[in-house]
Amino acid sequence: MTDDPRLAAARYRQKQLAGGGDGDDAPADDERARAANAVDRAAYVEVSIQQAMRRGDFDNLPGAGKPIPDLGSSHDADWWIRRKIQTEQLTGLGPPALMLRVENAELEDRLDELGHEDDVREALEDFNGRVIDARRQLLGGPPVVTPTRDVDAEVAAWARRRAQRAAATPPETDASPRRRWWRRR
Repeated sequence: MTDDPRLAAARYRQKQLAGGGDGDDAPADDERARAANAVDRAAYVEVSIQQAMRRGDFDNLPGAGKPIPDLGSSHDADWWIRRKIQTEQLTGLGPPALMLRVENAELEDRLDELGHEDDVREALEDFNGRVIDARRQLLGGPPVVTPTRDVDAEVAAWARRRAQRAAATPPETDASPRRRWWRRR
């Protein structure tokens, strides 16, 4: 044989890979067994996937062929909560600061649904009270930047909008006068 150490090292490696160790290489046997188990496991998983595909288990899954929503957006630890709120269309959930912002944006429409000035005043006082309470809380979260509403100014604006709507709708005119049910005979 030759005395070339590189050739001897290559033969030794080949002998180790082929499984022809000389008994002193028990750690190498463990590594080989782990590698064989990993390869067997990977093959089993691949065969299971292929069989499921042939059976059609992956056909017509929801979202098939559609892009994954919010893929690549910034990391959010509460992504699943936000997605659940969106899919279930839940309302009234969230930090008070955000809920008050949404309510502030929709307040005029909500006030226009009310029929009496006292109800409008009560709704505005309730809204202002909740804004002030949210500012006092020290729970953390986003800051409360929602302004309180001037009750008298909002009632006057409500009255103006109500008068404009009344002027814009034509009065109902009935061609025949209404007759009482007991006089129909």
